[in-house]
Amino acid sequence: MRWNQNIFSFYTIRVFIYSGCFLCLKQVNAQRDFRIVGYYAGNSVAIDSLEVGKLTHLIYCFGKLDGNRFTLRNARDSAAVKAMVLLKSKYPKLKVMLSLGGWGGCETCSDVFSKDDARSAFAQSVNQITRYFHTDGLDLDWEYPVVSGYPSHTHTIGDKEAFTKLLAVIRNTCGIDFELSFAAGGFTSYIDSSIEWKEVIKYIDFINIMSYDLVHGFSKVSGHHTPLYSTGSQSESTDHAVNLLLQKGVPAEKLVIGSAFYGRVFKVDEQCKVGLYQPCVFQNTFQYKNAVQVLSELNGYERFYDDTAQASYAFNKSKNLMATFDDEKSVVNKTRYAMNRHLGGIMFWQLCDDKIKDGLLNLIYQTSRSDK
Repeated sequence: MRWNQNIFSFYTIRVFIYSGCFLCLKQVNAQRDFRIVGYYAGNSVAIDSLEVGKLTHLIYCFGKLDGNRFTLRNARDSAAVKAMVLLKSKYPKLKVMLSLGGWGGCETCSDVFSKDDARSAFAQSVNQITRYFHTDGLDLDWEYPVVSGYPSHTHTIGDKEAFTKLLAVIRNTCGIDFELSFAAGGFTSYIDSSIEWKEVIKYIDFINIMSYDLVHGFSKVSGHHTPLYSTGSQSESTDHAVNLLLQKGVPAEKLVIGSAFYGRVFKVDEQCKVGLYQPCVFQNTFQYKNAVQVLSELNGYERFYDDTAQASYAFNKSKNLMATFDDEKSVVNKTRYAMNRHLGGIMFWQLCDDKIKDGLLNLIYQTSRSDK
């Protein structure tokens, strides 16, 4: 009997050793699998001219709810998705995903996803459309469960549990190889209130943190809309969101931080000095590919870099304008931050806002390779 116990103990130890090694390998591989995730809201023609081969994940924006089913909006969307899927023959490792929602695109989400049968019907429709187009997964962009998002859109405390159940039924319906992610608000009230973090991580592959629009169209005080770090005057930042999520038990390798390939311009109150953290109203946005012209000296702008926030901004003092944006320096620093903290990667909104070649996507790609 003692001999049998020894044999049992020997094999038990081996199992624990192998299991431990396997878990370690999974963790190492997860850290090495650095995602570069690009959202795309363009047409079927434009996608061919962009540097898609430098992405790991390409997400089409946006599908919609038709009753309790997931659908594309029109023939243009279908053509774009088909063109994206064709790129997989050229880039075999590329994952093409569809997405639901976006700002203003989830008017009925709270009501529909509160019901078991509706969640099940939605998951089945996702599975069907995935098989039809040969896409790889879904990104849920519900803005937002529980907390206020798009004006007039319903949100309730029950959204929190419903969101978890929705992810669970999608995973169970679509299978283990299905890529499942969601876009998460990068601000404190969302992180603290909207999601059952320890539950949802059982079902998702990664979380796209929208660590931009932290100063947005409804903001009354100027600031950085996509800073890497907090400052004495602005607590919301990429680093702040990451730290909160890690504290809530989200694994680092499932966190994908966000970069903005667009900037925001604010009109500072005429009675105030043009600067950060001043009373203001939102003016407009601009694409990164046009930033050189928009923020030129000829247009009256002077550009700056905040070493504390690691964020770029510019002032037009003659017109009382303040611009906040990601650029080459801030994007490189965000990419290095994600790698140094062993996060799951970096994503951005959106591909059409970048230069056709040698833009911000190229910098992310080159930095992720050179810093390994």
